[in-house]
Amino acid sequence: MHACVVHGAGDLRVEERPYAGPAPGEIAVAVALGGICGSDLHYYHRGRVGDFAVSEPMVLGHEVVGHVAALGPGVDGPAAPATGTAVAIHPATPCGVCPECARGRRNICAHTRYLGSAAHTPHVQGGFAQFITVPADQIRPLPPGLSLRRAVLAEPLSVALHAVRRAGEVRGKRVLVTGAGPIGCLVVAALRHGGATEIVVSDLHDEPLRIATEVGATATVRADRAGDPAWAGVFDVAVEASGAPAGLRSCVERVRRGGTVVMLGLLPPGEIGLLGNVAVTRELELRGAFRFDTEFDEALSLLGQGLPVEPVVTHTFPLERSVAAFDTAQDRTVASKVLLDLSDGRGGSPTEGT
Repeated sequence: MHACVVHGAGDLRVEERPYAGPAPGEIAVAVALGGICGSDLHYYHRGRVGDFAVSEPMVLGHEVVGHVAALGPGVDGPAAPATGTAVAIHPATPCGVCPECARGRRNICAHTRYLGSAAHTPHVQGGFAQFITVPADQIRPLPPGLSLRRAVLAEPLSVALHAVRRAGEVRGKRVLVTGAGPIGCLVVAALRHGGATEIVVSDLHDEPLRIATEVGATATVRADRAGDPAWAGVFDVAVEASGAPAGLRSCVERVRRGGTVVMLGLLPPGEIGLLGNVAVTRELELRGAFRFDTEFDEALSLLGQGLPVEPVVTHTFPLERSVAAFDTAQDRTVASKVLLDLSDGRGGSPTEGT
C-alpha cells in the first residue's frame, strides 16, 4: 500500500508501506478520506508538535474514514460491522487503568496512543495510508445517510464539542472565538448548536472569517483592527482557537468579570506572556481543552442530522499530491480543511477536484 510519511521537518513523502492485515481483535479499514490537521502541518513543517519530535518515519493523519476491509480473528457476533461498511475511526487508545481514565477523563490519559503521533517511541503510525488496522472498539459505523465527506469532520468536530463542553452552559451567552481555522469554525457550529446567542469570531484573514460566517458566526472582526465595533462590549465566554499568544490575550482582556476562557489552540512551546493580574482581579476561569472522548459519537450523530459544516472543507487532493495538499493547507488565506483522497479508485469513495 501507499502512505503519506513524514521523515523530519520539511521531508514529506508518499511511499510504499507493508500491509499485514488485522491481528486478533482488530479491524482493517480501506481508508477513503483523511483530513489534514494543524498537528500534521506542524510535523511536516517543524518536525514536531510541542515537545513531541519526529525521531523515525511516521505515517501522518488521525482524521480518517473509509470502509471495513477485513475483520481480525475474534471480531464476530451481531455487533461486528460487515465488510464494506462505511466507518469512521476514533483515533485514541487510552490505557483504561490510570486515575484519569478511572475518573472518566480518558482524553487526558498520559498513556494514550493516538494515530499519527510522535508522543511515544515507537511512534503511533497514522491513517494517511490506503489501509489501516485498529482495535475493533475504535470503529464507528456511519449513521444512515451520512457521507464520507461529511463524516471525515467527526474528529475535529469532536475537539470543538469538547471545548464547548469545557466552557459550561453557553445557551443565551455572548461568545468570542479567536481563530477561524477549521477547529475555530467548527467551534462556531458547536456553539450555535449549543444555543449561544452571539458568536463573534476574530482572525487575521478574510477567507476564514467568511467561512466562520457561513457556519454560524453572528459577527466577525479582523484581529488587526482594534477599532472595529464588533469588539465592543464584553463576552461571557471566550474560546482561544488560534494557538497564538495574541489570541489568548484578546480572550483574557475581553471576557467579563467572572467569565470563562477556554484554551483550545496549542500555543508555541516554552513560556508565554499571560495577563495574570487580569485573570486574578477579575476572577476569570481559564480552562484547558484537549482532544475529546465520547464526543466522537455525538459528532457523528450531529453530522448525520445535518449540522451545517460543509463550508469548512475547501480542497481535496489525491494521495500522490500530498505535498501540494499540505502546502495548500498551510495557506490560510485560501484554505480551511484540506482532505486527502486515499481511495485510489476503489468503489464507494468520492473523488473531488481541488
